[in-house]
Amino acid sequence: MIIAMGSAILFAAICLLGVAVLLPGTPPVPLDRRRPFEPEPPSSLSRVALSGVKSFEKLLAGRNVKLFSRAELENAGLRLSQAEFFLLVGIGACVGMLVGLVTVGPFMGLLLALLSPFVGKLFLGFLAGKRRTAFDSQLGDTLQLLSGGLRAGHSILRAIDAAAAESQKPTSEEMRRVITETSLGRDLLAALNDTADRMKNEDFVWISQAIQINREVGGNLAEVLDQVNETIRERAEIKGHIKALAAEGKFSAYILIAMPFGIVAMLLAVSPSYMNSMFTNPLGWVMIGASFVLVTIGALWMRKIIDLKF
Repeated sequence: MIIAMGSAILFAAICLLGVAVLLPGTPPVPLDRRRPFEPEPPSSLSRVALSGVKSFEKLLAGRNVKLFSRAELENAGLRLSQAEFFLLVGIGACVGMLVGLVTVGPFMGLLLALLSPFVGKLFLGFLAGKRRTAFDSQLGDTLQLLSGGLRAGHSILRAIDAAAAESQKPTSEEMRRVITETSLGRDLLAALNDTADRMKNEDFVWISQAIQINREVGGNLAEVLDQVNETIRERAEIKGHIKALAAEGKFSAYILIAMPFGIVAMLLAVSPSYMNSMFTNPLGWVMIGASFVLVTIGALWMRKIIDLKF
């Protein structure tokens, strides 16, 4: 009996040893961390949008369409392709047509649908202007980072790389683009000049010229950048004074532009039937079109008056 029990225990021990040897050990990294990331399957709406984008990409593949180009989207800071933005504009046109058709009539729906590309163009211009303004406001800090990197013993490319890492958008994006272009073999001055053209910044042109002169004749580039920074700060102070003096004129222009639309909205809210003849009579449509043209001319004229160049 004792021998039988000992034999059973020995057999069980041999089995356990075999299992421990043959089975793989516990991996050092958990299984859920070793598995590749599996995204959720796209929804039906995402599949429809993706198919629409691919259709637009095939349509624009062999054509040189300059509307909503890649350069305009990059200047606006949008990470969208031309086909994706075209699709968004088309969706906006459909929504505008439905809103105009339901609220006023078919003519207003068609007008809103036709205005959607112009709205998209204005939207890109607004984003690009906002991005350039932010770049201009960050230029002083960028120069300080560049001069500090040069004083620390770094090269100009390493200083630009440090400025790209420490700065905020859009300066970080533009500086990183300069580093990428130069790493691919492009000349540094050409990359800096293209950045100045994209941002439409005259002050950045001075930086590019200072770097070019330093590369040709030598000298202390950090000291030169400090002097340029001081000049830029003085010009920014003058700009601030001019903007403060021109703020009253801009506010008056905004009120005059919004006044016709405000009056029409007030009349529609107080007495909707009062404006029926304007929207049902062909002469009323002509007057609406003429008013839009006159308001546009007046807005451009006032913008020209208050847009001071210095």
